[in-house]
Amino acid sequence: MKVLALGIFDGVHAGHQQIIKTAKHLGEVTVMTFDPHPTSVVAPERTPSQLISVKDRIELLKQAGATYVEVVNFNKDFSQLSPDQFIEDVLLGRFKAEHVVIGENFNFGFKAQGSPKYLSEVGPKYGFGVSIVKLQEERGSTISSTRIRSLIIDGEIERANELLTRRFYLKGPVVHGEKRGREIGYPTANLGLSPLATIPADGVYAGWLSVGESRWAAAISIGTNPTFPGVRGRQVEAYAIDQVGLDLYDQEAKIEFGFRLRDTLKFDGLAPLLEQMKKDCDQARELTSK
Repeated sequence: MKVLALGIFDGVHAGHQQIIKTAKHLGEVTVMTFDPHPTSVVAPERTPSQLISVKDRIELLKQAGATYVEVVNFNKDFSQLSPDQFIEDVLLGRFKAEHVVIGENFNFGFKAQGSPKYLSEVGPKYGFGVSIVKLQEERGSTISSTRIRSLIIDGEIERANELLTRRFYLKGPVVHGEKRGREIGYPTANLGLSPLATIPADGVYAGWLSVGESRWAAAISIGTNPTFPGVRGRQVEAYAIDQVGLDLYDQEAKIEFGFRLRDTLKFDGLAPLLEQMKKDCDQARELTSK
């Protein structure tokens, strides 16, 4: 049976995984996802940040059980399809779906006029079955991409990881920074990020830095480096603990966030900063070794 699972699936979190699992019980699964995010077309001022890139979304959806993943270009014309046009042109015309699986909050068609209830009512008339998956909950609240974004932005990285069922990570090229870390004995990989990246709250975290096949325990700093004078933007940088002589510039790096250690602080000079950085690295080394 040709089973089609529909959704944005940003993050491919526990709730998304349940949709794929339900679909997989029915047959061979094709996932239809959208890029860019529909909100960026219908209400650009409310465009959400991304939890993962589209490329990684495809990979994680396949890991969750999808056989195929189709990324639909969500543009103005697509946004103006009526619910019935969406069903006829996309679900049937393009995908020839025999069964459709959606979450109970999935709406479709012009101004989101098509509801899960409507799809379940008309599906049999069009010749396909419909399964509506109840939203997953954790601690009494729905698991959603929006909730996970909020947790990450608030620095609650361990809670976010629970809902994602994996560690949240950022990817980007290693770019040149001020090289201050190198000067004080803690050379960091400064990450260049997409404008849509979801960046955790300023602070210090324990996690991992990966480049190619190499992966190291890391102390991660997010913020503006308030101890040193000058105005600078927020930076996401990771120090590979106990590593010497790494040259990572212009290579793509991945920073995984495991634990939040502390808030960003302004120190009265270099000596107390270095003392705290040693404590941070010792704590990060211990946490990531478990």
